[in-house]
Amino acid sequence: MTEPDIHRALEVGMFVMAGLTFASVSLLTAPYGRHSRGGFGPTVSPRVGWILMESPAVIAFAAIFAAGERRAEVAPLALLALWQIHYLHRTFIFPFRMRSSGKRMPLAIALMGVLFNGLNAYLNSRWISHFGAYDPGWLADPRFIAGACLFLAGLGINYQADSTLFNLRRPGESGYKIPTGGLYELVSCPNYLGELLEWTGWAVATWSLSGLAFAVYTAANLAPRALAHHRWYKKQFADYPARRKAIIPFVV
Repeated sequence: MTEPDIHRALEVGMFVMAGLTFASVSLLTAPYGRHSRGGFGPTVSPRVGWILMESPAVIAFAAIFAAGERRAEVAPLALLALWQIHYLHRTFIFPFRMRSSGKRMPLAIALMGVLFNGLNAYLNSRWISHFGAYDPGWLADPRFIAGACLFLAGLGINYQADSTLFNLRRPGESGYKIPTGGLYELVSCPNYLGELLEWTGWAVATWSLSGLAFAVYTAANLAPRALAHHRWYKKQFADYPARRKAIIPFVV
């Protein structure tokens, strides 16, 4: 079996993983953050867990990209920049912005993240730097422009939503509050909405099966968690705004 055959088989496998993940996290919410609970083995601090599981998306992606035949071409480099804008922040900045005093993350969750991000890095980096063909004119193609705009819009929504959450509690405070302002007036999880927009934009900008597989997996993973967050908010706060949806304004 040639490498292109393996790459295509792994793309198909990603869609299968999306279906399995959707089913599993719909039945059992991943045990970290506000849904933390015991019984899942050794734990690490959330900061260590986030850095560990997101690192392959930065390091492996860059290494795989550097080995591609098209690594010096302008369009693949532009796509590389989009990817790394997200993951450099998610890996090395976000963990130090979060307030995680007293919380723990199961090491198993972090290690599963390592495996997923390693696979995803291979699929997407190998595509844009080697198997895909993007001439310089791709940067003027409506698919790239629309995808990049959607990606950057989602990135901004994600950052702003996270900032709102981080600023809810003053230093030394604990517990949860109802977030307000911006898209929090419409949905419980605009941070997840932002990620959905980002990776949908990535799928459009790369116009690839690898990008589409990642976007589908993201939705399969985050939509059930957003619904779990939404149920949690309504259970914790009797005055939680009734008109808010979980992740998509006015829909769900």
